[in-house]
Amino acid sequence: MTMTMTNPQPTAEEAAGTARLTAEQLERFGEEMDAIRQRILADLGEEDAAYIRKVVKAQRGFEIAGRALFYLPPAWPLAVASLSISKILDNMEIGHNVMHGQYDWMGDPGLNSRMYEWDNVCPSDQWKNSHNFIHHTYTNIVGKDRDIGYGVLRMDEDQPWHPYYLGNPVYALLLMVFFEWGVALHDLEVENIVAGRRSLGDNKPLYPGLLRKMRRQAVKDYLLFPALTGPLFPLTFAGNAVANLVRNVWAFNIIFCGHFPAGVATFSVEECEDETRGHWYYRQLLGSANITGGKVFHLLTGNLSHQIEHHLFPDLPARRYPQIAEEVREICERYDLDYNAGPLGKQLFSVARKICRMALPDRKKADDPRDEVVEPVQVVTEPTVAA
Repeated sequence: MTMTMTNPQPTAEEAAGTARLTAEQLERFGEEMDAIRQRILADLGEEDAAYIRKVVKAQRGFEIAGRALFYLPPAWPLAVASLSISKILDNMEIGHNVMHGQYDWMGDPGLNSRMYEWDNVCPSDQWKNSHNFIHHTYTNIVGKDRDIGYGVLRMDEDQPWHPYYLGNPVYALLLMVFFEWGVALHDLEVENIVAGRRSLGDNKPLYPGLLRKMRRQAVKDYLLFPALTGPLFPLTFAGNAVANLVRNVWAFNIIFCGHFPAGVATFSVEECEDETRGHWYYRQLLGSANITGGKVFHLLTGNLSHQIEHHLFPDLPARRYPQIAEEVREICERYDLDYNAGPLGKQLFSVARKICRMALPDRKKADDPRDEVVEPVQVVTEPTVAA
């Protein structure tokens, strides 16, 4: 008789190829992360303020240049490029980070998380709910973090497969092209309305702000600024549309490469019950990935190329992430924890592969009546980690 040993479902840690830490190790790990955060908070000052003001000045300069160059038809490609950079800086390094409260300590109303409004069809208050609260609180907890697939895609094996997901690659392409609109509609939880877990009436408080912001952005990009260029209206209209497309594609790819490449772990609700501070840091680490690159690349990603550090410390100014990345990596090495990092091309390929793989039903091995399945006893060994 053939005896087939079947392995139990891997834990999030095992799936990510990392160690399972004891309660004591998790506590020490959390203390080391807290120490990094407190050190950086105590060190914030004029250099950080000067940096973000310099980025804001550059963003405004690119926008003014882009708008002005639309009056010169031969310079249309330069106009589009300049406006695209402006929108990327506004959304990534300025808007995203300011709305996380990274610069609230400055006391500058223009850089305050409660007052800032970005160049995006998603109202800032709704984004802060879906992103700052839901995503960063429940990072990669299946069933709690709606950023896992954005209610549109299947990005994890623990999401039950349905024939709808055969269109995963198509949905991903559409989400990438219209990413700001997908972000804007995220809080409506359309997938929960379809599933009967939410009613249309639940969204009534969201409609006025959402429609007002959508109207404002559409008028600005597709009516006001094109009209200001008179007979060049069609070229300016097209230029604004292309700039928005470039920003959407860029933001989608950076965000997906930070959340969904191979090796990034997800967690069940049960795994995170009564979660300690140390386990919260642990989950942020395993649920993230970095993208390697140079200074300009990191700037254009809003330093979300350091997604690991961002998930660990979302309220620290993002310009600090490259400074602490090596320290975080060294701590991970001591605890035998995977620090997921790779170049953009590698992470993009990994994400694309996952999108296509998740479109298909999970592979199941056919049962052989001749086989006797023996459930093994799982033995968990506790790794030794230097304090």
